[in-house]
Amino acid sequence: MNPVSPVSPVSPVSPVSPVSPVIDLNADLGEGFGRWRLTEDEQLLSIVTSANVACGFHAGDATTMRRVCALAAERGVRIGAQVSYRDLAGFGRRAMDVPADELAAEVAYQIGALEVFARAAGAGVAYVKPHGALYNRIVHDEEQAAAVVDGVLLAGPLPVLGLPGSRFLEVAAKAGLPVVPEAFADRAYTDEGTLVPRTREGAVVTDPSAVVERSLGLARDSQVTSLDGRRITVRARSLCLHGDTPGAVDLARRVRARLLDSGIEVAAFA
Repeated sequence: MNPVSPVSPVSPVSPVSPVSPVIDLNADLGEGFGRWRLTEDEQLLSIVTSANVACGFHAGDATTMRRVCALAAERGVRIGAQVSYRDLAGFGRRAMDVPADELAAEVAYQIGALEVFARAAGAGVAYVKPHGALYNRIVHDEEQAAAVVDGVLLAGPLPVLGLPGSRFLEVAAKAGLPVVPEAFADRAYTDEGTLVPRTREGAVVTDPSAVVERSLGLARDSQVTSLDGRRITVRARSLCLHGDTPGAVDLARRVRARLLDSGIEVAAFA
């Protein structure tokens, strides 16, 4: 299997130049279940511009989805459906083989569930972002990528967030969906521009200062250093800040402040 190039031929929702004056900040939110809460949703919704809300398959439940959608709408934050393989026990991070028609139906199901609560809050689902193992699988797997796209089309022609150069964004663009390439400041990259698997040491960047500076480099220069020390190009319109890491709120606040102080506008993608 050939590696995916970090430079994607797919056109994003809005043009991205090597010096990007505008960046969206997205975070995975609503990743709790019942009495268990993982993410500091209320505080993060005062910082990010797009909220990837768990739809019940890897985390999240009806009460959580309703609460997060209400908070997001109140603060003018875009609501996105974070769809996953059906894997509550593994937090959606375990490799699974799901038939294409079943996966498409389950993606549409998750989007539909979130749409109820988004509409009740006076908003709507504005985009879709796959989670965990599904996100990584569709970087290379065209069949699974097409199934996710079919699910999005079933629910409505929504924009999708994904890795630049991935099969997912290519298939989505061919199907007429707006695509939004994203980058990760707290995840290590391979020399090919893909994410280093979490099973490998160093896959997650834990030094807050390093995450802040990587955020600036990605937003301003479309550049980041891979785990093996190579400077690579990652053109992105959105920057993901994980909400389940220790000190996530303070880190997200520092990232936003650093971007704004550097003359970069923080705003949801068009």
